[in-house]
Amino acid sequence: MKQSRIMSMVEAATNVVVGYVLAIATQIVVFPWFGIETGLAEHLTIGLAFVGVSLVRGYALRRLFEALRMRGTK
Repeated sequence: MKQSRIMSMVEAATNVVVGYVLAIATQIVVFPWFGIETGLAEHLTIGLAFVGVSLVRGYALRRLFEALRMRGTK
């Protein structure tokens, strides 16, 4: 079954949002172990710096694997 481009984007976006929430929670727990003290605003900003890259990466990889799958079925 072929995944549409829109569903690829929905999947990638969902993955990024879930990853973002987990990253923020992880930063809040782990940063103090290393003596890094930041506020919630800084945690959110650090996480946002990677959201765009993660979204593009997830979408691009999904499309790459879909193209490889389609090429293999010819």
